[in-house]
Amino acid sequence: MKELSRKTFLTIYSILMLFLIISLVLLNFRSYRRDYESVERSLFIIEDQSRRFGQRTPGGPGGNDIKPADFPGDDRNEDYDDIRNMMIVDMEVYTVELKDGSIKQVIYHNNTESDFDPEAAATEILADYDSDTTKIGNLYTSDYSFNYKQDRFIVIINDESIAGQQRLLLLESLGLLVGLGIILALLAKLITIWVTKPAKAAFDKQREFIADASHELKTPLAVIMASSDEMSVDEDNQKYVDNIKYESDRMSRLISGLLDLSKIEEGVSRDSYKEENISRIVEKTCLVFEGVAFEQGVEIETEVEEGITFKCSKEEIEKLASTLLDNAVKHSFKETAVKVKLYKQKNHIIMKVINKGEPIQEGDEERIFERFYRADKSRHRSDNRYGLGLAIAKGIVEGHGGTIKAYSENEETTFKVEFTNKV
Repeated sequence: MKELSRKTFLTIYSILMLFLIISLVLLNFRSYRRDYESVERSLFIIEDQSRRFGQRTPGGPGGNDIKPADFPGDDRNEDYDDIRNMMIVDMEVYTVELKDGSIKQVIYHNNTESDFDPEAAATEILADYDSDTTKIGNLYTSDYSFNYKQDRFIVIINDESIAGQQRLLLLESLGLLVGLGIILALLAKLITIWVTKPAKAAFDKQREFIADASHELKTPLAVIMASSDEMSVDEDNQKYVDNIKYESDRMSRLISGLLDLSKIEEGVSRDSYKEENISRIVEKTCLVFEGVAFEQGVEIETEVEEGITFKCSKEEIEKLASTLLDNAVKHSFKETAVKVKLYKQKNHIIMKVINKGEPIQEGDEERIFERFYRADKSRHRSDNRYGLGLAIAKGIVEGHGGTIKAYSENEETTFKVEFTNKV
């Protein structure tokens, strides 16, 4: 149920955040594109005005060295004033007139008090670029854009104010993303609770049914097992009595597993956890299993760091260790060793149970922790195994805020448990 809630939350939150990010990206893109087109349009408007002025000045292209003041009363003076007085709203635009590759004069199209130096910019352009070059810079970082035409003039736009506005919009968008991200997380949480409420109710009812049914089955099963022990046995009914005992034992194991799983899923209050020496718990469990391992032709080797303490439920940690050891012993090849390691790594407590045996099939690394899942159904049935042990182990680990995973490599299968020690 926790996994369902987690995945539902992540799905809803990802969708909401995706829409938010797309909206903010489009907002910034449209703003950038609008300013870019405005800069481009301004460059070519001024270019057009400058070209017309140059064409109507006596002397053709070389006539730019003739000042308007030399032609009083002529309509060429009006053209010159058109260029000088052309205003570009919210944008600093300059026309730099050239003569013989040098700066003749600078025409200011706006009344501005900025520190921008158009002559220095024109000098850089003359040094770095050829004639008939147009460049619109990155409006987040560039200092200016320009249009350099025919060795007669350069139209320059100061990009600093535009870049400032674009960066401000970008920062505001990032701030909005963080703020709305928190709000969307809360909204996704509420939606998750609402969406998963029917599933949670069904899951709780299923868990209650399993627990109640298991409790109810314990009594008649105990009667059956006791009666089978008291039955008179002869050659004719011996095999039937043996079958009753065998199947009763299988059912008893199943009921015990279901009750354990139900208890784990219900959870134990963390307020009841106590500081325990987990090193001793693991060592004791390994000692208990040495006899079982010996019968299977398997040894148990331990590398347990001493004195590791952890706030936990002692009974559940014992159950976890015994479940992983039992699983490793049952799946080990003959004359091999099961290695049990326990150590601290910074503020993490790591336990590994390693055995040599049939590897976990690719794709089953997560599924083996599902209840009732059995990778090898025939073998598990003959061993009275129902696929509940690893589900119980996972429930214990997650109940203590840890993680568990399994993998096979180099002919070894490893179960790795990791707890965060906050003490």
